[in-house]
Amino acid sequence: MAVTPPTNEAFLREVDEELRRDQARDFWTRYGRWLIGAVVLGLAAFAGVLVWQNQRQQQAGEQGEQLATVFEKLGAGDEKLATKPLAALADDGIGGYRSLAKFTQADILLQKNDLKGAAAKFGEVVNDTGAAKPFRDLALIRQTYAEYDGLKPQTVIDRLKPLAVPGEPWFGSAGELVAIAHLKLNQKRAAGDLFGRIARDQTVPESLRQRAVQMAGELGVDAVDQTEEKKPQ
Repeated sequence: MAVTPPTNEAFLREVDEELRRDQARDFWTRYGRWLIGAVVLGLAAFAGVLVWQNQRQQQAGEQGEQLATVFEKLGAGDEKLATKPLAALADDGIGGYRSLAKFTQADILLQKNDLKGAAAKFGEVVNDTGAAKPFRDLALIRQTYAEYDGLKPQTVIDRLKPLAVPGEPWFGSAGELVAIAHLKLNQKRAAGDLFGRIARDQTVPESLRQRAVQMAGELGVDAVDQTEEKKPQ
């Protein structure tokens, strides 16, 4: 009688394991060196990233200290001593430090009434895609302020309208410039309504709100928030 070949699970499992060992041995013979090389390259790249990140962090810390020193010198009135390090940061600073340095340069020019130079510097910050959006928006407002007398009122409205909305970080500053532009176009109702919204917005700086209350009142708009409780006499 012929011997029936074993077909139990133990035998099948043994065959399957042997087949996998053979496949693994063949795979390693063919590709083992390449895999080792890939692992080594991966580890080297990872180490390089860690070194780069460490260098960036160290550089950022140094530039933060440099910028703090610049602000100290400017606060003490030593503009000449602050000019050179400020220019270096504006040229080679990392991310936010570069934008803040340029913004500071623009403000200095604005204080000197160099409106054209200030507007150009603010424009560089506006176009810096590496800067945070609220910071770029503020630079756009400052740029518009520097260029205001040379801009058409409608240009001001079109440029700042997206920022002159309650809830936006710079609503008060942008809204005031837009409202004045409406006045120049004799759009008193639009101007009054916008001044009224600024006056009632508790997040807007107090000095700006007071101006808005006055302007809204002159334009016939009640700028008093009706939801506020009256203070006791």
